[in-house]
Amino acid sequence: MNKRLKSDGLLFLTAFIWGSAFVAQKVGADIGTFTYNGIRTFIGGLVLIPVILVLDSMSRKKHPVDTKTAEEKAAEKKLLIIGGLCCGMALFIASTLQQYGINFTTAGKAGFITSLYAVIVPIMSIVLGRKVRPIIWLCVLLGACGLYLLCIKQGESFHLQVGDLFVLLCAFAFAVHILVIDYFSPKCNGVKMSCIQFLFAGAIGIICMFIFEEPNLMMILGAWKPILYAGVLSCGVAYTLQIVAQADADPTEASLILCLESVFSVITGAIVLGESMPLRGLLGCCLIFGAVVISQLPSRSDRLQAKSN
Repeated sequence: MNKRLKSDGLLFLTAFIWGSAFVAQKVGADIGTFTYNGIRTFIGGLVLIPVILVLDSMSRKKHPVDTKTAEEKAAEKKLLIIGGLCCGMALFIASTLQQYGINFTTAGKAGFITSLYAVIVPIMSIVLGRKVRPIIWLCVLLGACGLYLLCIKQGESFHLQVGDLFVLLCAFAFAVHILVIDYFSPKCNGVKMSCIQFLFAGAIGIICMFIFEEPNLMMILGAWKPILYAGVLSCGVAYTLQIVAQADADPTEASLILCLESVFSVITGAIVLGESMPLRGLLGCCLIFGAVVISQLPSRSDRLQAKSN
C-alpha cells in the first residue's frame, strides 16, 4: 500500500510537471519555435545521461555476469539506435507543431487539445490491424464536441484558429510518437532510447534554428527559466519519475492520473499567466477530459484478467 501511494504521488507530480510545462512553453515562445524546442529538448537528453549511468551501475551490481554474446549486444545496440532516431523524429515533428501553435493560443487550451492523443492512438491502431473497443467511438464523439466548444466561439462559423489547428495536428503527431514508442520500447532499454530521442530531436531543432531563425543569445539567456524547466523537469525528471512510479503502480490508475496533465495546464496557465476561459470553453475541457479518462479505462476482459492474476 505504501509503495502504491508513493507511486501515485510521483505520478501526480509527473502530471503536474508536464501540465505546467505548457506555461513554460508559452513564456519561452518569443525566442522562436526551433530555438526553444531544440535547446530544451537537447538539455532533456543530457539530463538523462547521469540517470543512465546510475541505472547501469545498479544493473551491474545485480547482474555482475553478462551472458549475452557479442552478436546479441550488437543487435540490441542497433535496434536501440534505430528506435531512438525514429522516436526522436516523431517527437521533433510533434513538439514543433505544438510549440508553433502555442504562440497563437493559451497554455490551457493547448494542454487539453494535446491530450486528445489518448483518443487518437486507438483509432490509429486500426491501421495496424488492432481491434478498437466500441467505447472509443463514444470518446471520439465527446472529444469532437469538446474541441468544438473549446475552440469555436459562439456565433462563429466552423473553423479552427491557427494555434488550435497546429496543436490539434500535434496531438496526431504525438499519437504517432506513442505508437512508435510502443513498437520499440519492449525491445529496447526505455531510458536509453528516450535519451537518444531527446538528443536527436534537439539536434534537429538546433540545426533548424540556424537555418530558419535568427537565434539571439541575449533572448535565449533571458528565457533560461522556461528552457530549463521544460528541458530538465519536463523531459528529464518527469520521464524518470514516470518510469520509477509505474514499476509499482496499477497501469489503469497511472494512465488516469497522468490525464490530469491537461487540468494542470489550465490551472497553472490561470495562476501564472492570468489566462481565463469562458464557461463554454470550460465545458469543452470537461468533455475532452471525460473522453480521455474513458479511453483509458480498462475493458471488461482486462478487468477479468487482472482479477485472475
